[in-house]
Amino acid sequence: MKKLMFYCQHILGMGHLVRSMEIVRGLIPDFQICFINGGEVIKEFPFPNGVEVINLPAIKTDSEFKALQVVDESLTLAEVQEIRKNQLLKIFDRFQPDIFMIELFPFGRGKFSFELIPLLNKIKSVSKPVKVVSSLRDIVVTKTNRIKYEDKVCNLMNKYFDLLLVHGDPIFYPLEETFTRLQDIKCEIKYTGFVVQKPSINPILNSEDKAIIESEKPLILVSVGGGRFGHELIDGIIHSAPILEQEIPHHIQIFTGPFIPNEKLEHWQNLVANLKNVRVSRYTTNLLSYMQKSDLSISMSGYNTTLNIMTTGVKAMILPFTGNNDQEQRMRANKLDKLAVVKMIQPNDLHPEIFATEIINYLKIENKTTEFDFNGVENTALILKNLVLQPQVV
Repeated sequence: MKKLMFYCQHILGMGHLVRSMEIVRGLIPDFQICFINGGEVIKEFPFPNGVEVINLPAIKTDSEFKALQVVDESLTLAEVQEIRKNQLLKIFDRFQPDIFMIELFPFGRGKFSFELIPLLNKIKSVSKPVKVVSSLRDIVVTKTNRIKYEDKVCNLMNKYFDLLLVHGDPIFYPLEETFTRLQDIKCEIKYTGFVVQKPSINPILNSEDKAIIESEKPLILVSVGGGRFGHELIDGIIHSAPILEQEIPHHIQIFTGPFIPNEKLEHWQNLVANLKNVRVSRYTTNLLSYMQKSDLSISMSGYNTTLNIMTTGVKAMILPFTGNNDQEQRMRANKLDKLAVVKMIQPNDLHPEIFATEIINYLKIENKTTEFDFNGVENTALILKNLVLQPQVV
C-alpha cells in the first residue's frame, strides 16, 4: 500500500481541519496515512481509525491574522518553530511517503515556510521519488500586494509541486477569479469538485441532542465554526430570541465552537437561562444531523458550513467573516445569495428587532437548491491513486 503524508495547519477556525479530514477518510482504503495536525487540538474531534495522527506543538493566530501565537505558553514561538521543523523532518524520514500533501500552502500559510521549505528541500534531495501535492479550497484570499504574492506562489509551485488539487467546481468559482496567474503554474491542475461531509447513518447522540433532533418541534440552528470569531452573530440571535419566542414556535440551538473561552460560553448561557426557546452549547460532532433537522441554519459562510447547507438543502442565512480584510467568505456568500440559495446577512441586520423580522420573513420563503459537483472526496482519491500508481495518465 502506498504511503501519504498529509500536513494541515488550522490557525483560526477549524474548517481546514474538517475539509482535510474528509479527504483523508476517502483515502483510507488506498493509502497508509500519516496526518500532521499543526493547529490546536480539539479533544472532541473524531479522527478515523487507521490513520496515524501526529499533533505538532500547536500554533494559532489572533482573530485578525496579525501574528502567530503558541498554544503552550511555556514555550516561545521561536522554540516551537524549531521543534516543529525538526519534528517534521524526522517524521518524513521515518514514514517515507510516496505522496506529501499540503493543505493550502503555498497559496496561504506563508508564515509556516520556516518548517515547510526545509521539508520540501529535503524531499527534492532524497532518492525515492515523492509526489508533492497542494490541496486548495475554491477561493484564494485576496492579498494586498497581489503581484508580489502571485509571483511567490508561482515560483514555489513550479519549484516544489507535482500537482495542484482545487477542491471546488469551476462552474461556481473558477480559481482564475481569485488567482490571476494560474496559467503560469507549470504542474498539472485538477478540479476535484467540492469536498463535503457525509452524514452519519447512525449518529451517536447524547440525551440532549437526541431530544432535539428527534423532536417534532421546529428548529433553528446557529453555529459559528471554531468559535474564535462570529460572536456578534451569537449576540444578535440571543438578543432576538425573546422577540422570536412571541412570534414563532421554533427552538433555537446555538453551538459556539470548541475554541470559545469558558467565560464567554458561561456568559451566553446565563443570558438564556430564563428563555425557554434557546439553548447554548459548545460543540457537537453531529452538526449535520442538526442541519438536516433544521428549518433554518444561521451561520458564518466558511467553505465547510456553506457546503453542508448546499448538500442538505436547509434554508440558510449566512454572515461572512471579514477580519483582516479577508473577502473569501463574502465572495462565496454573495454568489450564493445571488443564486437565491441562501440569504446573506449584513452586520447591520444583527440589531434584535431587525434580525428577528428578517428571520421570521425568511422562514416563509422557499429556498433554491444547487447542482454542483460534490464528489470532491471520491475524485481526490482517484486522482491521487493515479498519481502514484499510473503516473503516465496524470
